[in-house]
Amino acid sequence: MEQVIQTFKRSERERRLPVLRLEMNYELATLHDAMLAEDLDMMKQCKEKLERLRVELIQLEGL
Repeated sequence: MEQVIQTFKRSERERRLPVLRLEMNYELATLHDAMLAEDLDMMKQCKEKLERLRVELIQLEGL
């Protein structure tokens, strides 16, 4: 049973990591645009989302 759980976690990780990296790249581009426009609200939102994505990435890499 443990082996089945590990296999599931591994396949979930392999599917989520590329998507997560794309999401991070998109948020970084959005943050860049917000910085150029000096949009403080959007900058704050992007930073918060990037923090959530960073935490998820750390968790997935630990699996």
